[in-house]
Amino acid sequence: MTGNEALPPSTQQIDAGAARRQRRRLAASGEAPWLHQEVASRMLDRLPVIRLQPTAVLQSRPSTGGGDAGLRQHYPQATQLWLEPESDIRALQQPRARRGFMQSVMDKLRGGSATELVAEPPAGAAQLAWSNMELHAEADKPALVKRWHAGLAVEGCLMFSCLGPDSFIELRPIYAREGWGPPAPDWVDMHDLGDLLVHAGFADPVMDQEHLRLTWGSPQDLLRDLRALGGNLAPARMRGLRTQAWRDRLLAALESLRGPDGRLALSIELVYGHAFKPQPKVKVAATTEVSLDQMRAMVRGAGKH
Repeated sequence: MTGNEALPPSTQQIDAGAARRQRRRLAASGEAPWLHQEVASRMLDRLPVIRLQPTAVLQSRPSTGGGDAGLRQHYPQATQLWLEPESDIRALQQPRARRGFMQSVMDKLRGGSATELVAEPPAGAAQLAWSNMELHAEADKPALVKRWHAGLAVEGCLMFSCLGPDSFIELRPIYAREGWGPPAPDWVDMHDLGDLLVHAGFADPVMDQEHLRLTWGSPQDLLRDLRALGGNLAPARMRGLRTQAWRDRLLAALESLRGPDGRLALSIELVYGHAFKPQPKVKVAATTEVSLDQMRAMVRGAGKH
C-alpha cells in the first residue's frame, strides 16, 4: 500500500498545505485547542483498559492534541518520544523540548521520565503510541499510520482519536444554500479507519464513537472556536479574501443554528480506536528468509506462552 490507496477517494480530501499551516499555528501557540484537551482527558480515562507499563510512549504531534501531562502522570517512568515529522514544526517545539529535557534531568534524579523530540520514531522503541485529534486532519493518513506501526514494539498498543463524519453536519446545508463550497472535508468513517490500521499491519482494531453537542451564545464565538479547532481543510472550500459584507452574511446565516434554548448548536462526532502490533508473520515458501530482527521478535513472543 502506498499513498492514500487504502482509503476511498471521497475520504482523501484534506488540503495538505492548510493542514500544515494549522499545525504550525498550534505549535507556535504552545497550547492545544480546548476540545482537543477535553478529548485527551477522555482518552486518558481509557488508559486503564490497556494493561501495559510502557518504558517509552510515542506521542504523535503533541502540539496538536495535548495530553502530555496526563501521560507522564500515568507512566512516570516512561520516556516520552515526541514525534514531529516536519522540520519547521520541530523548530517551534524545540523550546518546549529543551524545557522538557531540563525537567527530565530533575525527574530522572527523582526516578521520573525523559523527553525526546524525534523526526522519525526509533524502530520498535515504544510500547504505547498515542495520537489525539490528529488523524482526521492528516492528508497522507497511510504514511502517518505506518510511522506509528514502525515506532511500536511487538505487542505494543496504539491509541488514537479523531473527528468522524457527523462533525459540523449542520453547516453543510447552510454552505450549500449560499454557494460557499463545503464547510469541512469529508471526515473518514471509523470502519474505513479500522481497515487502514489493518493495512498498516495492526491487529484487531477496536473502534467506537461518541457524539457531542456544542453550543455557543453568538455566531462570533462559534466562528472563533471553529478556527481554533482547525478551520476549513477542504480542498474545494471557497477561496479568496472575505469582505465584511460576506462576514455579515455568514453571521446572519449561522443564526439558523439557534435552538429552543436560545443557543447556536453544532454536532461533533468523536472516533476512538486502539489496536496492537502483532508478532510478525513469515511467509512460507520453498526457501524462506527471516531477518535477525524478525527471528528475535518471534523468539521473544514464543517465550511468553
